[in-house]
Amino acid sequence: MTVSMEIEPELESRVQDLFSFDCEKTATDVICQALSFEKFPYEAEINLLLTGDEGIRQMNRDYRQTDRPTDVLSFPMIHYDTPGDFSHLEDDADNFNPDTGEAVLGDIIINVNRAVQQAQEYGHSRLREFAFLIAHSMMHLFGYDHMTPQEAAVMELKQEQVLEELHILRDF
Repeated sequence: MTVSMEIEPELESRVQDLFSFDCEKTATDVICQALSFEKFPYEAEINLLLTGDEGIRQMNRDYRQTDRPTDVLSFPMIHYDTPGDFSHLEDDADNFNPDTGEAVLGDIIINVNRAVQQAQEYGHSRLREFAFLIAHSMMHLFGYDHMTPQEAAVMELKQEQVLEELHILRDF
């Protein structure tokens, strides 16, 4: 599995001040647990970018036509007829990196400012919020969404189960 993590240069020095944990290790742990939980049958490639309000606002505007910052963006590279159904991935060679053979799941962009703010608002640790945003994005990369209450319920349950397996719980 390849997890490529990039931190925007202007945030490089601030990230360790904002988070007292190893962001790359935490992201990798959550991604691995999500892959295992969903029984993803291939080695995977995921790109992770840590950015701030302005960086994510620009991406949100450019790719989703919503000109405001958000907490996380997910850009799945694989299309699923049914969320979590990986049986047809080999039907399209574009789903795989030709150099590594890994399935190219997509990109996760996290707004570190919003992660810190939401941790405080929700009354749990920054670790929990960061891990939640990764788990949430992984579900999007597997084709899940939350456009209807039924879809949201499925996705929320899966996210919580991934985090519970890692013992990353809400701090109530």
